[in-house]
Amino acid sequence: MFVHRVQKAAGTAAVTLSFLFLFAIVAFAQDRRQNEPGKFDFYVLALSWSPSYCEASAERAPHRAPDQQCGGRPFSFVVHGLWPQYEQGFPAFCQVPAPRLDRTIVGSMLDLMPSPRLIFHEWDRHGTCSGLSAQVYFETVRKARAVVKIPADYLELDKPITVTPDEVAEAFVKANPGLSRAAIAVACDSKRVSEVRVCLGKDFSFHACAEVTRRACKRDRLAMPAVRGG
Repeated sequence: MFVHRVQKAAGTAAVTLSFLFLFAIVAFAQDRRQNEPGKFDFYVLALSWSPSYCEASAERAPHRAPDQQCGGRPFSFVVHGLWPQYEQGFPAFCQVPAPRLDRTIVGSMLDLMPSPRLIFHEWDRHGTCSGLSAQVYFETVRKARAVVKIPADYLELDKPITVTPDEVAEAFVKANPGLSRAAIAVACDSKRVSEVRVCLGKDFSFHACAEVTRRACKRDRLAMPAVRGG
């Protein structure tokens, strides 16, 4: 009985030590500035391939009314968000509740982010971490988007194509002088290109981002659905 108790105690201690070790690793991985507005290293400009988003949404909920960006005007790459980042990890929801977002601002952003729900979400989760007012944050989104040129082949893609993540990344590198593969990542779902993520410094220069590129899509071949109307 005594031996059993000793073994049980030793096992409990081992579990506790393992938990503390894991907690220490997680704490180390998080930036010490965690969720302090305005305290971050660079941005990720996430550009969503709208045809993939619309196709995936229709598969998940075929009877639901389409999202605003999936009806009417055809879209190619749209802004998913502008995300403050640490070199390791990222802040999120830095002010809860978030400062109220004026609907005038929402309306002004629909040409780049064609979904009011997305705009509200991005402000709550990422914009509040920028340390900027809502007006200035979304002006910054627009400035960041203006820095990145979309490759001509993707502007009016009139038929579905199959690509590799490398091909998409290289197309952006060629279209944007100064952009290197160290500052861009292609994301995907199970079969489609979902978005392109470009890392930018606070001065809007291209910024190497090892952690972001490390999480890039690893699939060999991906579909890029055509822009609607193609």
